[in-house]
Amino acid sequence: MQVLQVQLEVGPDPAEVGRARRWARSRLAGSGIGDDEPLAETLILLISELVTNAVVHTGCPAVLRMLFGGPGVRVEVADASDRAPAPRQAAGDDTGGRGLELVDGLADRWGWQREGAGKRIWCEIDRAEPKKTAPDENFACRREPRVYL
Repeated sequence: MQVLQVQLEVGPDPAEVGRARRWARSRLAGSGIGDDEPLAETLILLISELVTNAVVHTGCPAVLRMLFGGPGVRVEVADASDRAPAPRQAAGDDTGGRGLELVDGLADRWGWQREGAGKRIWCEIDRAEPKKTAPDENFACRREPRVYL
């Protein structure tokens, strides 16, 4: 199995998040994942959250990696900060604090590990096999949301 890895260096500036999204969209399209596919939208949201966390909470440059191959897509963001990612509990009116909660809800798997003097946070999304429907059925198949009690 071949794995294609692409990466982008991201500066410690919040404006870099938009650049990372644009770059990721072009790489997704190049790998055969269309802009209008739900998988692409989910990956872009995950990338946005992980890069934002790296830029805003560490103030350090980061490296965004996307790995294509196997059953899905893996996204990694490495930075030079040794601070572990810390999920927060956002109140209803808070404008931040939901990033890792989104990652947990959207990714099939996620985690982090120390890397040199810094860390790498990663998430993976599986490419679901399209569900077969009868020819006369006209509805979209979507991934069921996770429910946490």
